[in-house]
Amino acid sequence: MTHLSPEVLDILENNILSFWLEKMQDEENGGFYGQMKGDGTLVKDANKGGILNARILWSFSAAYRVLGRPEYLAAATRAKDYILEHFVDQEFGGTYWELDQHGQPVDSKKQFYAIGFMLYGISEYIRATKDTSLLETAFALFDCIEAHAWDTEFGGYIEAQTLDWQPIADMRLSELDANYPKSQNTHLHIIEPYTNLFRCLQELEATVCLQEPRATVSDDSSSDLIKARKPQVEKALRGLIDIFCNRILNPETHHLDLFFDMNWTRGAGWLESYGHDIECSWLMHEAALVLGDEAVLKEVEPIVQLVAKASEKGLNADGSMTHEANLDNGHVDADRHWWVQAEAVVGFLNIYQHFGDEDALAKGLHCWQYIKDNLIDHELGEWYWSRDPQGNINRTDDHAGFWKCPYHNSRMCLEIIERKL
Repeated sequence: MTHLSPEVLDILENNILSFWLEKMQDEENGGFYGQMKGDGTLVKDANKGGILNARILWSFSAAYRVLGRPEYLAAATRAKDYILEHFVDQEFGGTYWELDQHGQPVDSKKQFYAIGFMLYGISEYIRATKDTSLLETAFALFDCIEAHAWDTEFGGYIEAQTLDWQPIADMRLSELDANYPKSQNTHLHIIEPYTNLFRCLQELEATVCLQEPRATVSDDSSSDLIKARKPQVEKALRGLIDIFCNRILNPETHHLDLFFDMNWTRGAGWLESYGHDIECSWLMHEAALVLGDEAVLKEVEPIVQLVAKASEKGLNADGSMTHEANLDNGHVDADRHWWVQAEAVVGFLNIYQHFGDEDALAKGLHCWQYIKDNLIDHELGEWYWSRDPQGNINRTDDHAGFWKCPYHNSRMCLEIIERKL
């Protein structure tokens, strides 16, 4: 036992979630503000990103499920209602990428990474509230990914399409990414919601289709829907596990390659993302554990350990983890990004918990100490985006914004609490 739970509970409630409740709720236009700059300046007229809002939904839904505080349910419901009203495309399906401050689409492309996060948030809200009326929304998001992103020739999921599901020239998730039709990152954040949706359906079945006070639709209709759709989610989840083990995993290095052509030829050069490696290690393991197939676990668990071990190439003497490196040109992003550190803590603690690796425990605890000493903003709340190797705080990137959300850090805390570490 590491006895971290009380410590991370305090950070979760009094540093992370309190920041979003007190500083980021948009009382004028609804939902949440789209940006706070690195210097603490709130940008009330900033655009609102789908990623940010989906991650807010997941974070407060999960916090309510675990901790039961009514203010977390209120925030989760606020995020859910805003997404359903403004982000969901009622004509073509899926969700928009970006809205203006008033909730009108300014970038209506369909990025499957973002749709995956919407499913992650909605499925977690169902887990937390037992509101089965949202199952149809969850399955609609699942269906649009399966119908429009799945590559029927080579397998796997493409990156993006236009508003009405046509090919799009620029498929990049962000300006930092290479323009390839498939990526490890998008597959990671599709296996993540598919795992959560499958777990959600398992939990609903276990309660006999919600014979509970908070159920909102008839037991029969819920039962029939779950019975019809659960095998489809299971099939897709099995397929994703196979893709990670046999397509995305580099069998020579045990790192996970980042960008691919349609036929799974690796593109964009020899890249290693240590943050994604350690995050993938525990999310792949979670997927196999939730699936509950011993044969799949037997295949996945050695890979989980190899990927976590490969990620150690990014560890630094101060306990932190480097983001990524380009081995072709020698460029290394050595900044200590907030999300990389959060995922490193979970990833190494997962190796310790399931495989008894004391060395992994030490690495996880060392990284947590780095976070406490360097990334938690005790004045403003939340965490800094990053520090550079010299220890300087990054105030150029957002304190809260399109990509800076209460997700990696709140999930780290919740994972430790739920695992009773």
